[in-house]
Amino acid sequence: MPLRRGRLFIVALMALFTAGAAVSMRAATAVHMRSEYLDPIDVANAGAMLGAVLGAAFAGFAITLLLVSAVLAKIGFRNALLAAAALLIIGFAVVAGAGSLGISPYTGLWVGMLIQGLGWGMVETVINPLTSAIYAEDRVSRLSILHAWYPAGLVGGALMGLAVDGAGVPWRLELAVLAVLCLAFAALAWVENFPPVSASTDAPVTPGEMIKATIQSPTIFLWVILMMFTAAAEFAPGQWVDVALSQIVGMRGIWLLVYVSALMFVMRHFAGPMVRLLGNIGLLIVSAIFATIGLFALSVVDGPLGAILASTAWGFGVCFFWPTMLATVAERYPRSGTMVFGLMGAAGAACTWVVLPTLGRISDAAKLAAAGGDPAVVASAQGAELQQILAAAAEASFRSIAVIPLVLIFIFTAIKIADRMRQKS
Repeated sequence: MPLRRGRLFIVALMALFTAGAAVSMRAATAVHMRSEYLDPIDVANAGAMLGAVLGAAFAGFAITLLLVSAVLAKIGFRNALLAAAALLIIGFAVVAGAGSLGISPYTGLWVGMLIQGLGWGMVETVINPLTSAIYAEDRVSRLSILHAWYPAGLVGGALMGLAVDGAGVPWRLELAVLAVLCLAFAALAWVENFPPVSASTDAPVTPGEMIKATIQSPTIFLWVILMMFTAAAEFAPGQWVDVALSQIVGMRGIWLLVYVSALMFVMRHFAGPMVRLLGNIGLLIVSAIFATIGLFALSVVDGPLGAILASTAWGFGVCFFWPTMLATVAERYPRSGTMVFGLMGAAGAACTWVVLPTLGRISDAAKLAAAGGDPAVVASAQGAELQQILAAAAEASFRSIAVIPLVLIFIFTAIKIADRMRQKS
């Protein structure tokens, strides 16, 4: 069967759409998981527990990327996509039955999220080198179009969660819909012919050569660290926005995620012109500036209009982070092959895994401080008192995460200056 790159790209888009829908599903159902499972366990520390549960998906994501990327050539694109679908479906099933597995519901949720993360990581392991392989002549633009379907999935999953809540049916129903999407992209992958994994770079190399090239290029690890920062600025607020803002800004926080994701879906289709205008590093500098403004603004909003304006700035800021970072390292370190994709993705996910529970602890501590140090007040607060407590928690959470893109502004600017000096010499 001939290689049909248009259909292969559709498979990649569907897989990433499904993974994105699963991410926003976690954000949309976080309030249900907290009230149904975590508040009864320990209301004073429910935020930290919820952060750990949500972060477990990013841990699984990081594990898969780190372990599978270097051996993807042995596994092959098709087998990896089939494994991704299976892991996602198993993870959905475990989360759906977290309260009836004979273990702590917290543990059940954590394990289910971890398995989902393994499947999500398998999707990410495949789609980036697959797109690089089939569109070697236009990688930045195609990677940005590909990653536009991640926010499209976020929109789909969030709207699904809102519809389920509005209909008054069990929140677990959307997990079944996501499982059907997994079966769909797996079925398409089963019948297509895939290129060799080695075609994903301009300098095809073996796994051993990838490892050697990576070790011999220590500056790669600077980009790995930077990926931690950019991913945390994008993913952590997206998972936290519904929990933190729903009772403060006069609307469900998940609507902000829908809006930002739709914005990202449109804007990522214009990454090519943006890169030609600003260059990769210039685009990263501009992105960091807007992300900083947006996150600081989200820490103080108290109404729908302010929340939308702040989200616009944050969304524009984080829109190009992930695809631009991947394209940049692929261009700078071609002999690191798929391993560099794995390192970057794993680093970003691992940092988010750490940041989410930290946000939970910051939120819990701010709530307790606003309640005068009395956990009973946190548990029983209502009306204006509750609003004050929640506002303090949101301010502390978003202000702490805003420091990350602020630091990135200076680092990316330094890289831009260093690149120009290198070109002149």
